[in-house]
Amino acid sequence: MKTTMLFSIAGIAVFFIGLYCLMAYRHLLKKIIAVNVMGTGVFLFIVSIAARANILQPDPVPHAMVLTGIVVTVSATAFGLALFKRIYYETGKPYLDNEDK
Repeated sequence: MKTTMLFSIAGIAVFFIGLYCLMAYRHLLKKIIAVNVMGTGVFLFIVSIAARANILQPDPVPHAMVLTGIVVTVSATAFGLALFKRIYYETGKPYLDNEDK
């Protein structure tokens, strides 16, 4: 099995682990971490497909996309944590109720 295929499969597996955790848990902090795990899986997949055929150097565009994605992920995580903190202080619960009021 080629290394590219191995890393692609690992990236897809990490993405689906994060997707499962996003759907399975009610706690908002766990959901924020699950979204970060999903992003890591996407980054791993993008970097794994950056290899060029018969050339030793990888394609720089996917690497630049991953670096930009890391910056966006850090910003989104900070925003999500700020929202989590506000929800926790307002409701006293680390999760959202699904009841209609």
